[in-house]
Amino acid sequence: MPKRRQGGSFQGSETLKDRIPAGHLVGMETVCDQDQEACLAREEVEEQEEDSEVEEEEEEEELFAEELETKEETKPLEKAAAWEPSVYSVLGKEQHYFVGHNINIYESLDSYGAIVWPAAVALCHFLDNNRKQINLQDKWVLEIGAGTGLLSIVACLLGAWVTATDIPDVLGNLRSNVYRNTRGHCRYTPQVAPLCWEQDLEQTYPRSTYHYDYVLAADVVYHHNFLDELLLTMRHFCQPGTTLIWANKVRFESDLRFTENFKRTFNTTLLTELPEDEVKIFMATSRE
Repeated sequence: MPKRRQGGSFQGSETLKDRIPAGHLVGMETVCDQDQEACLAREEVEEQEEDSEVEEEEEEEELFAEELETKEETKPLEKAAAWEPSVYSVLGKEQHYFVGHNINIYESLDSYGAIVWPAAVALCHFLDNNRKQINLQDKWVLEIGAGTGLLSIVACLLGAWVTATDIPDVLGNLRSNVYRNTRGHCRYTPQVAPLCWEQDLEQTYPRSTYHYDYVLAADVVYHHNFLDELLLTMRHFCQPGTTLIWANKVRFESDLRFTENFKRTFNTTLLTELPEDEVKIFMATSRE
């Protein structure tokens, strides 16, 4: 919240008045009165701005609560109760600025999928700054392992028709973040849906029906035991005509092994590398 500037008024000393001709004092008193009025007017405007900021924050909190309460009405394909973050007091909101918009992301320590990871931020920067190279306008985009939804939000703001997916446990927070930050700002309404890697993919997402222009993934490779399932899921969605963009921060030896398997599976290009963050962004297409 911006600090309020303190207004003041002119206060002349008796000694100063004694030195100024009486005719000039009238003019100075008029100027002092104008200064006081200007300061009061400025303070009033600043108080109104502060009140407006407080109201916006309160409206945002109310909207977040309402969306969590109504999540059952908008769940696609989901049967299990959606996870809701429970430790906002620890992490609270993380703020980002992409595509000319302030993006507020709620995080929690309850799950890996409830935290904004470095590769997601890096990929958001890349997409925002390379719109001619990767044009998402009017494109069908799928994000796998969407987590908090930051990347899906940016893709949506860039004009894409986005489906953000993750395991059912994190959909509550994902849905709230996505809807709150895109409502009224995007050409297309984003979709949020459950997706468990490699489980019944052809039944839930048949290739004949679900064809995307772009598949996005960021920091989906970390210390877990589902790397084979992740690669199979990438292969399922990366059909001929689809471009897969994967950003990853190298943390473990398993990251390097997955990268080698990724390169053997797809035709790959290294779009950019951020050595200071240990993040690489790859573009891949099907070999079929």
